[in-house]
Amino acid sequence: MRRTVAVSALSLIVLSGAIQAHAQAGAAPQTGATRTAAPELALPAPTGAKPVGTTSLYLVDAGRRDPWNPEADKRELMVSLWYPAKRATGKPAPYVSPQESAAILKQVPGLEGVEPDALTRTRTHARLGAPVRTAKGGLPLVVLSPGFSFPRATLTSLAEDLASRGYLVAAVEHTYESVATTFPDGRTTSCLACVKGQDGAKVAASRVVDVRFVLDELTRSRWGKVIDRSAIAMAGHSMGGNSAAQTMLADRRVKAGVNLDGTFNPIVAPLDRPFLMIGSPSHTPGGSDESWAPSWANLTGWKRWITVAGTDHSAFVDYAVLRPALGIPAQELDGRRALRITRAHLAAFLDRHLLGKRTPVADFPEVTDQARNASAFSSAH
Repeated sequence: MRRTVAVSALSLIVLSGAIQAHAQAGAAPQTGATRTAAPELALPAPTGAKPVGTTSLYLVDAGRRDPWNPEADKRELMVSLWYPAKRATGKPAPYVSPQESAAILKQVPGLEGVEPDALTRTRTHARLGAPVRTAKGGLPLVVLSPGFSFPRATLTSLAEDLASRGYLVAAVEHTYESVATTFPDGRTTSCLACVKGQDGAKVAASRVVDVRFVLDELTRSRWGKVIDRSAIAMAGHSMGGNSAAQTMLADRRVKAGVNLDGTFNPIVAPLDRPFLMIGSPSHTPGGSDESWAPSWANLTGWKRWITVAGTDHSAFVDYAVLRPALGIPAQELDGRRALRITRAHLAAFLDRHLLGKRTPVADFPEVTDQARNASAFSSAH
């Protein structure tokens, strides 16, 4: 069985599969100190009607030792919030810090000529500190968790889109599980958890504690007056998707969950709330990832499993559009279309199960509903 952590750790690299694809394409690494002009990097615009605001939170769980750093007697977390804004005031939000950009790009051979801070100039659409547009009864909350070694910033295009549709979105940076995390005091931590053979179940268990702490902190802070506590969901990419299911099993505050191309480790125990699985062809019944079919069988609430043709592991997050712009071989499907498909199904699922409204989704020929195939596969095994 393919393990989520093993796959991400082998690419440690945030741009999943980039090294292998680069080598297979026969690209020669650039050498010397020559710098090329910064590529034009931009995320697709949100599709909702509302302007988007953003801010960051620094949270400290003083009662918990850090699971990855034996020298840290407390767990420090960074959380990015995106929300519908009253108006588009304030500066555009930076994508990542210069230190984070340098750490990400350093992992990929052949990008030595790209300025280390190139990713900081990625165009985003949220405004720093824009005033929050509240709603009667509160805003539905979606917690996002990134892939193992992936910074929370890689979920920005999904978060901005949901915020433009009226959601409060909180993306959690799981410290020492990301290639780089910059704190308000300027410290930038590395991925101490990124070791060969890392236990995926251990990572997921740690993330469950992180997310439950973040939910506690949000609901008792000033944001608690903004949140509709009856409408909370969690979505994640890769290890983040695996962790969404595990968090739902541990915390009934989370009403619905989404896994974007993540291996389930452990296999999901019986789960009675709505769950959406969106994946690349590797997750089809009988494919290289054997964890989806048995987990699907244990989902006893509303559920859907779709496969998007022409995608790979990173096609469901920002790297779908950033890899081609950087000259790194990417998924077969156009990156903007991959994100359009992901955003549309994610929003429709959340609208249905948090807001009780039906949002139509276009008929994308790349999308296959695997429910029938999964049932047949499970019954045959």
